[in-house]
Amino acid sequence: MVATGTFDLLHPGHLLYLEQSKALGDELVVIVARNVNVTHKPKPIVPEEQRLLMVSALKVVDRAVLGHETDRFKIIEELRPDIITLGYDQHFDTVLLREELASRGVDAQVVRIMDQDPCNLCSSRQIIKKILEERC
Repeated sequence: MVATGTFDLLHPGHLLYLEQSKALGDELVVIVARNVNVTHKPKPIVPEEQRLLMVSALKVVDRAVLGHETDRFKIIEELRPDIITLGYDQHFDTVLLREELASRGVDAQVVRIMDQDPCNLCSSRQIIKKILEERC
């Protein structure tokens, strides 16, 4: 079982995603996005090594690794998971993702975790907005 994400400014929404991912399998490996591969939103505030350390420390995570810098699918090819989970807000087209996995010989089920934590600070954007409002 593999979950992926940026995990910048770790918050309860991340924990919910990882807990629900773990519930689908025995071992949860988390691929933490490299800064260079984050292109759909602003670059992370927290350095990738620190994000990896924080995700690795979560009880629900069995192992965390940094993604590959030039081939986002290389780690998945090496791990060959049965299931790959995506968060409700991750910008992946699941059909295209399945096609890419199949072209690489990876037969993994892709599951989108749709639940969201309703807390006020359960997204990095909300945390940043609050910091700017209250501290700047």
